This record gives sequence, C-alpha cells and structure tokens, in this order.
Amino acid sequence: MAISNEPIADVAASGKGHSMRHWLLFLILVLVVAGLIVRFVWLPRHEEDREVVMAARTQSQAKPVVEVLKLVAAPSARDLTVPGTALAYTEATIYARSSGYIKRRLVDIGDHVRVGQLLAVIDAPDVDQQVAQARSVLAQSEATLVQMEAQEHLAQLNWDRYKVLVAKGVFSKQDGDQQEANLQVAVANVNAARSTVQANKDNLQRQIVMQQYERVTAPFSGVVTARNVDVGTLISAQGGGGGMLSDSTGASGNNAGSSGMMNSAVSPSTGGAQGGAMFTVATISPLRILVSVPEPYAPYVHLKQKVGLTFEQFPGRAFEGVVTRTSASIDPNTRTLLVEVQANNPDGRLMPGNYVVAVFKAVQAGGGGGVFIPGETIVVRDGKTMVATVVNNRVQFKTIQIGRDYGDQTEVLAGLKPDDIIVRTVTDKIQENVEIDPRYRTEKADTPKRP
Repeated sequence: MAISNEPIADVAASGKGHSMRHWLLFLILVLVVAGLIVRFVWLPRHEEDREVVMAARTQSQAKPVVEVLKLVAAPSARDLTVPGTALAYTEATIYARSSGYIKRRLVDIGDHVRVGQLLAVIDAPDVDQQVAQARSVLAQSEATLVQMEAQEHLAQLNWDRYKVLVAKGVFSKQDGDQQEANLQVAVANVNAARSTVQANKDNLQRQIVMQQYERVTAPFSGVVTARNVDVGTLISAQGGGGGMLSDSTGASGNNAGSSGMMNSAVSPSTGGAQGGAMFTVATISPLRILVSVPEPYAPYVHLKQKVGLTFEQFPGRAFEGVVTRTSASIDPNTRTLLVEVQANNPDGRLMPGNYVVAVFKAVQAGGGGGVFIPGETIVVRDGKTMVATVVNNRVQFKTIQIGRDYGDQTEVLAGLKPDDIIVRTVTDKIQENVEIDPRYRTEKADTPKRP
C-alpha cells in the first residue's frame, strides 16, 4: 500500500510560514522601537547640540558688550575727605596716692562728675597712724624747745651776773669766759630745737596731705569713662586693684592719632594686682578730632578753617568743626600732616573713640586740568600703567600718568583728557583694536566721592 507525502509537505510548509511571520513581526517591532528612540531621544539631543553650536558660533562672531565711561574734567577746587578719630578734649587717668582698701566707691562709668567731686574713699589706717605719730613727735619737739629756751634764759642770767662780778674782780676772767660759753651753747641748743620743731611740723603737714589722698576726687568736670576698683579692693600707692570695668572707647587725649589709627588708652588691665588706674575721667565737650591730611593738601589747611564732620552713629547728619591746631610738620612715615579739629558736643551725644569722616571744603590742589577715573579701569601691561579707551567702537590702550589715589577714584595727570571714553572693566576679551558694543553708565568718572 503506497503512502502519500503531500500532507507532510503541507505541514512543513505551514510551519515555515509561521516562522517567517514571527521573524517579520520581530523585525517590525525592532524598527518601531528604533524609530521611537530616534524620534524622542536622538533627534531632540541632536537638535539641542546643533542649537548650542549655532549659539556659540553666533556669540563668538558677535561684538562683545562692554561697559564704558565718558570722562569729564576735574575741577581745580574740590573737597578733601579724610577719616579721623574722636578723642576727649581732656582725659586723666586717676591713680591712688595713699595705700589701703576701698572703703566707699561713689561713682561708676558713665557718671558725670564735677571738679573736686568725691569719687572714692580709701581706708588707710597706717596713714592715720602716721599722722598721729607725727603729731606726737611734734609735741615732744615743742616741749624740748621750751626746755632749751629755759636753759638759755638761765645761762643768760648767769652770764649777766658774772660780767659784773668779773669786772669787780670777784671772779676770774676764766670763770667769766666759761659762763659766756655756756650761754652760747644754750643759744645753739634753742636754735636746733626750733629747727627740729619746724621739721616735725613739715612732716606732720606732709602726713596730713597724704591722709587727704584717702579721698579721691575728680580733677576736672567730665564723664567717668573707666572704673577699675570696687569696695574692698586693695590699693597701693602706685595705683588701683583689679575689677576693671571700662567702656570700649577710652582714648588718650594726647594720642597722636593718624587717619583713624591711634594708640589704645583704654583703662589699663590690672589682672587683679595692686597696680593700675582707679578711674579715668574725660571731658567730652568739645571733642578733639585728629585727622591726617595728605602732604599735597597740607598747605591749604589753616587755623580756624571750618570742617564738615559725619559720624557713623548719626548717618545722614552733618556736624561742623574748626581747625584748632596742626603739628606743623609732615610725618616722614605716612607723609601726612596731623590736624586737630574741635567739635562742640554740648549734649554729649558724640563719644570719644568714634570713627569720623572730615570734609575740608573746596581745597585747592593740583591746579585742575586732570581727570579722575575708577581704580578698576587701570591695568598694567608690559610694565606700563594703561587704560583701555574706545575710539570708533574699537579698543585702544593708552599709557597714563597717575597722580593721587583716593581709593575709589584715581587722579590722572597725563594720557587722558575730558570726553575720552574708557572701558570700565578690562577682561581677556578686551584686546587692542577689538571692535566692541559700548554701553554707557549713568555714573561718570569725575570728582572722587571719598578721597
């Protein structure tokens, strides 16, 4: 019996068709996924990269935007602004002159005191005992003087008798000489006793004066700016003990402050020892303002010149002072003239130690003709001081000669002229002959705000 192969061939063909369809579907799925990846991942990123490249190319080809300033001529007369420091008009550090313990303390920092007002009382029993001893010694010497005077009187009487008797021949000449010598000895003893009495009186007076130092008084009217003692503090004749309490402004009235820089004279630290000051008293009306005027301006500062003053504790308020004295010499270290300005302070609002800005009005210096530029516009290239100017929207570097530096402004003596345009901030993009897009600021580089 013959068996036909047709059904088997059909089955094989049918299985092969199914396998092809599976592969076709898989291929379509892969292509769809790849298309989605290209559409939603690669194309956006490619477009973003292309935009970045185009933007960078556009930016590199565009003119750099640069901030510029147009210069104006500096006036021949301008204000001079310098910093200074406020000091007390008169200040005294009070030390003890008598040793002992503080029995009473009557004032504290910030108290206003009058001249002669009692500040503290020192309990010094040894001083009191010395006064009593000096009185006793004086009384003893006075008694001795009385005794010596009596002996002198007796010697005088004897000599008077012997003179008559010797003349009559009753006594010998030698007996008369002996009585005369006794009288002279008695007179010398009296003179010595009188000198001793005077010395003891002087010693007693000294001890009484030392006893008066147990009462510590104010040497002048003012404010107590430091208090270093309290009740029970041991005091030596060289100063006061520990417990320092002072304000933060204490500045010595004789400090040679310069541009706000000055030696600190806050109450000396005692560290709990017996040395140091008891109190510091200061007169704060008027105040001394010490400022240092630069050497080129020194000839234009004179006595009784009015000076504008501003204090940081009173922003927006203007005060006025008067030049009362100068050092009349230039400090070789700072090349400045020390100037003292006094300001009235009747209500005591202004305090010693304040930072002060002093403005000398319309000071003539330099003769005008120059310009002022911000300090950040100056660059140094090839060892030359230069400024980037703008001519026809192109950068040109010019060498300049600078004068005085006022901090935020610098004087230019040569190399620039009014109406020149300069680049405010020089960056790496600012090169010679580079074309720029200038943008002007409303502020102009003219007179310095705070030299």
